[in-house]
Amino acid sequence: MPGPTRRVERIAWRGGSLAGGERTIPEETAVAFTYGGSSYAVMMATPQDLEDFALGFSLTEGIITSPGEIEALEIVKEPIGIELRMRLAEPHATAFRERRRFLAGPTGCGLCGIETLSEAMRTPGAVADGSSFSPKEIMAALDAVHGLQAINQMTHAVHGAAFYRRDEGVVALREDVGRHNALDKLAGMLTRRGIPGQSGLGILTSRLSVELVQKAAAIGIPVLVAVSAPTALAVRTAEASGITLVAVARNDGFEIFTNPQRIREEQDVLV
Repeated sequence: MPGPTRRVERIAWRGGSLAGGERTIPEETAVAFTYGGSSYAVMMATPQDLEDFALGFSLTEGIITSPGEIEALEIVKEPIGIELRMRLAEPHATAFRERRRFLAGPTGCGLCGIETLSEAMRTPGAVADGSSFSPKEIMAALDAVHGLQAINQMTHAVHGAAFYRRDEGVVALREDVGRHNALDKLAGMLTRRGIPGQSGLGILTSRLSVELVQKAAAIGIPVLVAVSAPTALAVRTAEASGITLVAVARNDGFEIFTNPQRIREEQDVLV
């Protein structure tokens, strides 16, 4: 399999002159998801943590509801990309055949296998209350994520999705050139490790669109923190599903857009 990064030659213009050198950049590969031999989506992604990607994508897209519904997974390297071949258990295999779709998506496309407006605008189920967090904990989580993004530290060109739990810190993190892909990989990692989404908060190093809220709700994350601003639809969807949306989270603070009851001053945080 190709690695997640590549070292390439480049010519830099700085200080009024040109100079040769090298730079580490992220790899980008076509990754195809197939179920029972039927194609569902092709994503442009970082070729790493592919088992997590297969499981997380299947969960957040509603193809499965638990890992046991995937009977087999084969990761196949093709000349032009990677195929994630999955076999679903019944009755899920039959249900999938009935909704068979194919979509070739750009990097991090978040609407896969969708044909109707109602499917695209689906309102996720309500998330459980989960934990409450203090502003201090949110800031600590943000600081920790930046230090743990190994690929981004080398390339400054990938997104990160992380999961933080009180008294444990960041317990899971995944990176990808696509922000939706990073969250899918995180979902798969959490599920494989048996870490429930309601036990912590999710952190995204990207802008916050509705697909990310839908994916977070699918795995039960009650608090979602993003470094950039949300879209209006993301705010409405988070409000409807009960997710606490924290965005514009920088080193000087953050803004709470929905369900603020989970963000409490230090003395009020539930242990």
